[in-house]
Amino acid sequence: MDSMVDLDPGGTAVIHIRGRLDFLSAAGARQRFSDVIEGGHRRLVVDLDGLEFLDSSGLGALIGGLKAARQTGGDLRLARAPEQAKVILSLTSLDRVFRSYGTVEEALADY
Repeated sequence: MDSMVDLDPGGTAVIHIRGRLDFLSAAGARQRFSDVIEGGHRRLVVDLDGLEFLDSSGLGALIGGLKAARQTGGDLRLARAPEQAKVILSLTSLDRVFRSYGTVEEALADY
């Protein structure tokens, strides 16, 4: 997994995830979410456009990021999820937990 963060002074961070979000990369994703939140950006948009694969460990990382953001009064929203991720979110009913958007701009506009 590769990630890049765009920080907004208003408190929103867009985290772009590329590659696989799985057992091997989940700890790094959790740390990335934690670092961004501790840096004062409690509203997160996770851009999944470059995501190639998502497994249960990756879901755990996303859930952990959502929980951490909400504990600080923020939120974590998903944008541009690929079909495989949408299927996993639906099968696990996590599509009811995460707010998901077609574009990063839509996710940002809804904050």
